[in-house]
Amino acid sequence: MFGDLFEEDGDGFSSSTPGTGVKGRECEPPPPRGKIKLCGIKNQGGTCYLNSLIQTLLFTPEFREELFHLGPDELGCLADKDKPEAKVRVIPLELQRLFSHLLLVDEKTASTSDLTDSFGWTNNEEMGQQDVQELNRILFSALESSLVGTSGSSLIHRLYHGTLVNQITCKECGNISERQEDFLDLTVSVRGVSGLEEALWNMFVEEEMFEGNNLYRCSRCDQLVRAAKSAKLRKLPPFLTISLLRFNFDFAKCERYKETGSYAFPLTFNLRPFCEQNNWPDSEYSYELFSIIIHKGGCYGGHYHVYIKDIDQLGYWEAPEEEVKVKPKTQKREDKVGERKKESENSVDEEDPLSVLTDDQISLYSAGVSNGSDLFVWNGREVNGVAVKTGVEWEPVLLTVLRPSAEELGCGDGSGVGDADGSGLVHSMKGFAGGATLGTVLEALGPQEAFLCQEQSRPGASGGGASGWRVFPPQDMQRTLRELSLKDGDALLLLQLEELDSSIFSLSGDIVTVTTPSDCRWLQVEFCPQSGIKEEEKEEQGKKRSKVSASGNMLLMEVKEKALEDLHLQDELSDVECCLRQMDRTGKLLPPVHEHLSVRESGIRLMTSLYLCPGPVPTATQLFLYFSVGLAPSVGQELEIIVEESLTVKECLKEMLQMAKLEGESWHLRRVDWCEEIGEPFMDENASLKEAKVIHGDTLVLVEGRLPPKGYLKLSVKMYIDVIDSSSVPELNHTAECQSIEGLATEWSGSEMRFIGHVEISEEASLDDLKTQMMTLPALQDVCVPSPAFLRVWLLECKKLARILRGNQQTLRKLKLGNGADVCVERLMKEEDLGLKDLLLRVQMGVPGEKAYYPSEEFLWDTGRDSTSRGLYAALASQYGLTPDSLLLAKHLPDKHTWMPISNWTQQVSKRKKKRKAESLQAAPFYLKDGDIIGVKNLLIDNNKEFTTLEDEIGQQRLTVEADNHNTRVRPATGECSQDIGSKKSGPTKNRKPEVALSINVGVFR
Repeated sequence: MFGDLFEEDGDGFSSSTPGTGVKGRECEPPPPRGKIKLCGIKNQGGTCYLNSLIQTLLFTPEFREELFHLGPDELGCLADKDKPEAKVRVIPLELQRLFSHLLLVDEKTASTSDLTDSFGWTNNEEMGQQDVQELNRILFSALESSLVGTSGSSLIHRLYHGTLVNQITCKECGNISERQEDFLDLTVSVRGVSGLEEALWNMFVEEEMFEGNNLYRCSRCDQLVRAAKSAKLRKLPPFLTISLLRFNFDFAKCERYKETGSYAFPLTFNLRPFCEQNNWPDSEYSYELFSIIIHKGGCYGGHYHVYIKDIDQLGYWEAPEEEVKVKPKTQKREDKVGERKKESENSVDEEDPLSVLTDDQISLYSAGVSNGSDLFVWNGREVNGVAVKTGVEWEPVLLTVLRPSAEELGCGDGSGVGDADGSGLVHSMKGFAGGATLGTVLEALGPQEAFLCQEQSRPGASGGGASGWRVFPPQDMQRTLRELSLKDGDALLLLQLEELDSSIFSLSGDIVTVTTPSDCRWLQVEFCPQSGIKEEEKEEQGKKRSKVSASGNMLLMEVKEKALEDLHLQDELSDVECCLRQMDRTGKLLPPVHEHLSVRESGIRLMTSLYLCPGPVPTATQLFLYFSVGLAPSVGQELEIIVEESLTVKECLKEMLQMAKLEGESWHLRRVDWCEEIGEPFMDENASLKEAKVIHGDTLVLVEGRLPPKGYLKLSVKMYIDVIDSSSVPELNHTAECQSIEGLATEWSGSEMRFIGHVEISEEASLDDLKTQMMTLPALQDVCVPSPAFLRVWLLECKKLARILRGNQQTLRKLKLGNGADVCVERLMKEEDLGLKDLLLRVQMGVPGEKAYYPSEEFLWDTGRDSTSRGLYAALASQYGLTPDSLLLAKHLPDKHTWMPISNWTQQVSKRKKKRKAESLQAAPFYLKDGDIIGVKNLLIDNNKEFTTLEDEIGQQRLTVEADNHNTRVRPATGECSQDIGSKKSGPTKNRKPEVALSINVGVFR
């Protein structure tokens, strides 16, 4: 499972040659099996989950033998599968053939392509992320359907089928209500438990109590009573499959995540405590661990592999070879002669490992002893009177230590000295005692602030690509080399933090990627005479392209000079200023690079492209800025300007106005925020650009209008108008007719908002002052508002009512009102002063027997007393004079035209479990806020528990049609993106492919 590996459009290397794909490699004879005599399965791109499951089934003797007992008289022949009248059970036949290949054919790997073809899979299933638990259920279901009418029809049922029973016991009369469930695998929890035993204990031993407000209606007592709910295993299968729920969903972040904590499970397990019957022999309850399928990675990608017990000894297993150890001899006549190595306190520096001469009959020449060799005699205790420590922990481990070369560190001359293979790394051999800790190794190799990495993956065979190195965590510093399984020849990479700012090294999480091909030291420079490259000019541009040899410490000025020379543009551009620029994926040219910097200092990675464009080169004290007039840069045409960073905001504004050929002084500058929308203005126009934290490449917007005084807010005011009731208020109708701006509909039916003007007010003013100033707007002067307490002020977000501003004496700064915020004012029929814990909801009672509601009314709920669902039920029950059990509540989601039920049920937990804190309705998943619509059903007179109205059904149909139309418009662009569509994107975006349910197509054999 490789996640998004095959969706990347980056600059990775490829070891395959164009025109020679997989077919060319299949022509070569497959390699034979190794010493273990077992056959692996090829990965089709993302089928590691299938490979793991297939190997587990192959090594299950009962499943394998039952499958092979089915002959052609029951399954048919694969040669007849294309005949329309033949009934060929393709899936079990292909599974038989794959098993035979894995068992008998002397090849190192086998292919599952024929099997996946029988499933009806396409490239999507073979390359996409799938779950092995889901595949297990679907494959078993497909086999059961394929084997109907044969002697193997009960194969899956006999081997993997089990049953469990859910029971509810009445505490009054003892009546037991039960429901039996079948299972092929048990799904157990991972979150909050330490292992399998605790998870099964919570599932099958702990009881869930129904009491208090959560009583159970007993069929025998015919009333609500106290009861206990439990579950037990009734029938155990011969092979028990257990699936761990490691994937979960975070409702706060609205994203999936994977539980990565440790989880313990025993090698043997007795299920007697979890079964309904406990009088069976122990052998019926005992299980032995047989296979473990492990997933590495996150919830959107990763890799599956499996550990399986070879019960039938299908493979040829050998004990691991032990290292040859030289045992000291006590007899003086058996003293040995060996090479002497240069010794130090912590390490041995030499390129050849220590060799010991053990054969007295060979010559010195044959033993590798040459003129000038250093020899020492060891009697098992000392050498020349110096004691030599012996034992397993003192056996030497010879490691290959890699460091960045002098050129990569910026102190080389560019000639590659110290980097013999051109890889950017210097190799050296270091010897350490096997009992030395990793911290001791780090102390001997370099400074303490450096970190060590162990090689995880090697570059491609052709020399291109990259290698991956895992950074040792801090806890590994106390472990010995032997405990870390480091052996002779293993490689360690020594890096310092500042060395990661390089084109060779990149850090992601705890993995350092090292790009070390011998030909990676280049930059491609293309001549771009205009501000952008058009499609019709690609062929012409391709002729003016040069690959310039470069290194990390090479100045960009030298890169440009070499490019001009290679492209023969010295004469053509002799009188024209030109600069080097990068280009993003949308085709937008990025700011010119500072040519006084080196490639590394400017953050440019090797093996990327630069564009040679007309235009001045900014100096070290100059800033290159984009700016547009009155519109966000994604909508209007951007202009470019180079200014000194010491200029004030006001002086920069004047230069931009002059370049844009605009006049007048009623202009100000605003930033563009991270989502490329017009952000906050520059309030201090006398501050320099450096003080205002304007950096190289920023985008600014020229907006017409003067800045409000410092500390003042300019607010856009809209008025909430109830269209149904406004007919009785002539002044509201007159106000609405006088407005030239269109009203905005709200989520409340029969209401809308209309723009009525702007208000400039100090951020230290109170909410009561804001209401008083709003009353002076022309649109409210004719409306009868006795005092500011008769006004309610809403804060708008995304043109929708978000929250009510409460606390009449609170300052606008404390209410977190920003400059340019949108507010909406609503006229009330009585005075109002909401508390900080008061929540204003709109409640509507359902019409009995109909898909409709009575007109909504405002309901003030004090969440300070109880903000849970129980508190809301109690408050509404008191409002309507009913009991909480006779009500049913739901929150309306106007954007989706659906309702989210609010349950009054509270789970009761046993004494062993930790009691959970009651969750507030203002938190996930309901997020109740001011103005939310709550539907109420009176169960005493209304049997309809559905909240959906006819308007909701029409809205859902409209959303479905819009989604279908959107998919229809988008589908033609998925194969080949047009230039117009690409130009509208603000930056490189990457959408995850929609997940499609896994399925296996099975023929009809009944």
